[in-house]
Amino acid sequence: MNEWVMGKVVAKRRWNDGLYSMQIEAPVSAFTAGQFIKVALDIDGDRVGRPYSLVNPPSERPLEIYFNEIPGGPLTPRLSDLSPGDSLWVTARPSGIFTLDGIQPGPELWLLATGTALGVYLSILRTSEPWQSFQRVILVHGVRTAGELTYGETLQLIANEYGERFTAVPLVSREEHAGALPGRVTDLLTNGELEKRVGVPINPARSHVMLCGNSEMIKEVKAILEGRGLVRHRRNSPGHYTTEHYH
Repeated sequence: MNEWVMGKVVAKRRWNDGLYSMQIEAPVSAFTAGQFIKVALDIDGDRVGRPYSLVNPPSERPLEIYFNEIPGGPLTPRLSDLSPGDSLWVTARPSGIFTLDGIQPGPELWLLATGTALGVYLSILRTSEPWQSFQRVILVHGVRTAGELTYGETLQLIANEYGERFTAVPLVSREEHAGALPGRVTDLLTNGELEKRVGVPINPARSHVMLCGNSEMIKEVKAILEGRGLVRHRRNSPGHYTTEHYH
């Protein structure tokens, strides 16, 4: 069983109403980009915890998580009330297999995210692994409103470093926003607009796709990809797409 260790909040950012990132100092062991920790508070005699993907790359500290406050939820309203200096619990050893380990190199790596699932890709993108294995990396971030398009400074730094090898495509489903494609990722895959924007197709010969976010999105995109002949990547059977159900 993964033990709990005490952590301390060192910084918190409120991106908009109900959307936060938090930096935490804690004695957590080394991790691979794409893994997560559990974060917990003691509430009414019970330790209430939830998994959160790490946003920071393995080479950097403090730890960083990115989360939505869920009104009436058991943990996130209290988590968002914390301030620098406050304590919380985290698991000592990060977990998870949503990493690039065992993925075959190729022309393009597609990173598809909805909402706060963006965070896990920020960790992966700030390591050398995707850039050593793929000629081009495409990050697709689907949100409902433009106010949920976050971490713009971080994305710009990645773009500055990798130039044309990196493409970030924002999708906004409930309003128009300059530079963003309108609609949901499933619709934009079905009608071809996403690949048209990027300029390359998703197919088994050239693509690996990582999926993280809303469970319905993952289910629908899996069906689309499998309809094109892509198969799920497994530890003992390399494939074309990798999935993570966020929370």
